Parts: sequence; structure tokens; C-alpha cells
Amino acid sequence: MTRTAPIEREAAAGAVTDPGADDARPAPHDDRHFVVISGLSGAGKSQASKLFEDLGYACVDNLPPELLDHFLALRREGDERYGRAALVLDIRAGDPAPAIERARRALADEGAALELIFLEASDASLVSRFSETRHRHPLEETRSGLQASIADERRRLSPTRQLADHVIDTTGLSIGQLKDRLLSILPHEVGHDDLRIDIVTFGFKYGIPLEADLVFDVRFLTNPYWEPELKALSGLEPPVRDFVMRQPAAARFLELVAELIELTAPAYRMEGKEHLRLALGCTGGYHRSIALAEELGRRLAALPDASVRVYHRELER
Repeated sequence: MTRTAPIEREAAAGAVTDPGADDARPAPHDDRHFVVISGLSGAGKSQASKLFEDLGYACVDNLPPELLDHFLALRREGDERYGRAALVLDIRAGDPAPAIERARRALADEGAALELIFLEASDASLVSRFSETRHRHPLEETRSGLQASIADERRRLSPTRQLADHVIDTTGLSIGQLKDRLLSILPHEVGHDDLRIDIVTFGFKYGIPLEADLVFDVRFLTNPYWEPELKALSGLEPPVRDFVMRQPAAARFLELVAELIELTAPAYRMEGKEHLRLALGCTGGYHRSIALAEELGRRLAALPDASVRVYHRELER
């Protein structure tokens, strides 16, 4: 069983555990996987493109939407260089939604698919990133300031967001954590009907993960933070885990949540859902939520036709 080492920054960079696997996640196996990356400026599209490039995908950044049809034509000609491809389409070259819809229809006629990943972040996070890098927002020349440009871009990309297969909120995520989120949605050697279950922990003080399907508030439990010997430890470490799990309400909570997922997972699969995202939150996302998520991941790993991953968003703060 792979575990994340307690609170060491090197180990926390990614902060992901896989309760049901003994080995590292394999590389993607689909030789014709076609991905489009879109989203808000400053939300991490360049880092996402770099990850796909490292995985052997042909990558094109800032592709004008009108050239998407030409790129698909190259793939149809059988050029293996473009079999696995990841293209970045964003607001710099205009609204990408019509081109994405057109490409998706064309690929569907060929028995193939286009997978759209949309990256976003909170306004405060985007403002901070632009301030740190001193880059100009691509719409800033036409707007009165950065915040107005972000709002305009969010509005103009709303149709593209609605087309997305995956929406990832990168607020508070490190590059390593973004990488793990992207790896979790790539095609891997799992059963065709497997349901991928992601459990992410977070702190309410930093915001709820926007992409979560189900959100659970675990602040009803006594907080280890107020115990001097536990304050500096995380929920990955035995003293904190034992403190949390000794509470009767914690055990009952896990029973109820596990029962809920056991009940609904088969129905989700029958409805065609491939990815279920659970979020467990406490005040800072450092103690209670982590301890509970680790135990919940172990329990859900026993589900048939499901693969489970656990992410701890706040460990690098």
C-alpha cells in the first residue's frame, strides 16, 4: 500500500495516496488520446501542457481555433506523431467553443473522442499569480484593469467551460498537485466500467474545491489543533489519526459515508459517470479531514469496479 510520508515537504509535493495499489500509477496507454486544454489565463494551462509533453503527447500551445480542423486532418492522414495530442486553446485566439464543438462532432463520426480539460481559479488567486509573474492579462489592453479583464474572460469562456469533461480548480494547488489531478483523469489500464473516485481534503478557510461532486464538512469533530503536542502534526501521522478516530462520531461518520458511496457507486456507473469527486473539509484542511480521508480511502478501495485516490490540498501551505 502506497502512503505519503508524514509532513515532509518532499513527500507532500503532490500529497496523493492510492489506497488500492502497491505500485505507482502506470503511464497512459491510449495511443490515440486527444486532449484540448482550455481555461482562464493564469490557471495553469502551460504547466498542464508541459505535463502532457513529458508523457509523450504532441503539444501545441495557443492554437488558433480555426486551425483545429487542420490539426485533425493531419491525424486522419495517419501521422503517428499526432496520435496522442494535447492542444491549448484559450482566449488569446478568440472563443474556442465553436471549434471544439465542431471537432467533437467530427471525431464522434469517426468513432473517436475529444476530451476537454478546463482550468480555473479564484479571482484572488489569479490576481496574485499575475502580480507575482508581472505578466499582462491577454485582455487587459481592452479592459480598465486586471480584475475587469479576469471577469470578462470568465464570462467569454463560459460556453467552453460548459463543454468540459473535467473542470479543475487550481486555487491553492502546487504544480505537483496539479500534475496529480491531471494524471488521475488520464486513461489508464483500468476496467472499462471502473468508477474513478477522488477524495480531496481541504480547509474551509481556503475555499471549497469547485469541482467536487459531494462535499462533507467534518468540523463537527474535536479539533486536534488545540492540543499542543498535535498542532504541528498532520492527519497523516498516528497521534493525530488516533485522536480523530477515537471520537465515536468519526467512526459513525465514516460508516455512513462509506455506505452512501457503496449505495450510489453502481448507479453512477450505470448512468455513465466515470469520475466521482468527494471533498472532506475541516477548518485548515490539515488534521481532521486528512485523517478521515485516509481511512475512507482504505474502506472504499474494497469496492468492486472502482479505483480510489486520496489528495491532500493544503499540505504544502
